[in-house]
Amino acid sequence: MQTFVNIFLGFFIFESVGAAPITDTLIYDSEFYDIPLGELPHPFVYDENEQSDQLETEVGTALPAIIQESYSYAPLTEESDEEASTPKLIDGSSAQGSGVLGPQTQDGLPTCLLCTCLGTAVYCDDHELDAIPPLPKKTTYFYSRYNRIRKINRNDFANLNNLKRIDLTANFISEIHEDAFQRLPQLEELVLRDNRIRQLPELPPTLTFIDVSKNRLGRKGIRNEAFKDLHELQHLYITDNNLDHIPLPLPESLQALHLQNNNIQEMHEDTFCKMKDFNYVRRALEDIRLDGNPINLSKTPYAYMCLPRLPVGNLI
Repeated sequence: MQTFVNIFLGFFIFESVGAAPITDTLIYDSEFYDIPLGELPHPFVYDENEQSDQLETEVGTALPAIIQESYSYAPLTEESDEEASTPKLIDGSSAQGSGVLGPQTQDGLPTCLLCTCLGTAVYCDDHELDAIPPLPKKTTYFYSRYNRIRKINRNDFANLNNLKRIDLTANFISEIHEDAFQRLPQLEELVLRDNRIRQLPELPPTLTFIDVSKNRLGRKGIRNEAFKDLHELQHLYITDNNLDHIPLPLPESLQALHLQNNNIQEMHEDTFCKMKDFNYVRRALEDIRLDGNPINLSKTPYAYMCLPRLPVGNLI
């Protein structure tokens, strides 16, 4: 009888075990296991209204499943949809009509592919360019030497508010629009040497360095008082231009003035000093070059009394 009871109980237990539901084996992803919610790699939005419903889970539900149900991905707004569909450039502008390598040139190539862009500096030296290429908005230094550029247009440097240096040495430039440099609020250095320029345009007051040597300015290429309001100007180089006068007045900040190899024949005694103020001293202007001009510096000795050094030139 005891044996029969044992057989009956064993059969009953076997049937109960067979009828019990089999739960899936829990597999924890080691990448997310034991990681705080704030450090999960995807953005989640907590929904209080769904919390009570989601807590009624079945036996065997793993913790990652609760997280997936209780936190939903943030929906895309119209603004985010627009941002996702419109890629942005490094400088923040739209990629439409442009690219990550800069705006398109007339040749159909991006500027930073045609030239070389290092940080905010753009180098276009010796590329046989015949015009200023469109530059990225954050350009700080622009070099386009030894090319075939003939003209600087009004909008060639438009909206380049960070531009500090322009170097166009050794081109064929003969014409510059009057406002080509006026809208550059941070321009400090302008190098236009070895061109064919006959007339200087308006210059921004932020300039500290100007080199227009080896051009064709002549006697009328520099307007009266062209440098008067350039209160930050320190270096002014106008060599080899067939000038017949020293462009006055010169700003007090000037440290170097190079006028060699021109056609300057005379100088006034108040060119550098103030004849009515014998106590005036101009300490900043230490480098004056007048050699290569048909002028005898010994004829105007009082013109240098306020200077720390005598000009270089013919004293006989």
